[in-house]
Amino acid sequence: MPISDDVSSQMKDALRARESERLMALRNIRAALLVEMKKDNSTSLPDEASIVVLRRLEKQRRESIEAYDQAGRDEQAALERSELELIRSFLPELAGEAQTRSWVEAAIAETGASSPRDLGRVMGAVMKAHRDVVDGNLARKLASELL
Repeated sequence: MPISDDVSSQMKDALRARESERLMALRNIRAALLVEMKKDNSTSLPDEASIVVLRRLEKQRRESIEAYDQAGRDEQAALERSELELIRSFLPELAGEAQTRSWVEAAIAETGASSPRDLGRVMGAVMKAHRDVVDGNLARKLASELL
């Protein structure tokens, strides 16, 4: 089942179960997916595009949690955390550090990178090959260490 259909299905279930916080979070996710669909007037969204949207939402939630924590707004931070967990439930599992390190090493060998100035080429190769399953921050940290 495509991610967008799964979100709609879970939205219906949350509505029936009267889970207002979960329903609100699912509506936000569905709205982001619909915005992406409207960009090219399509009626469905492939999972690859849905994952890109969900990763963007995940990053936004992490930044919001950090901002709310710094401002001492624990209630809003808790809401964002629950929404973040829901978003992550639709995303594929990210690769671990060992797997990411092997991909970065392969990208360094493939691009012939030899100095920190080549970080962009290495990151481009890693992200192009493994966009959906690699944590970009971890890959950048490992590439910086290896270069």
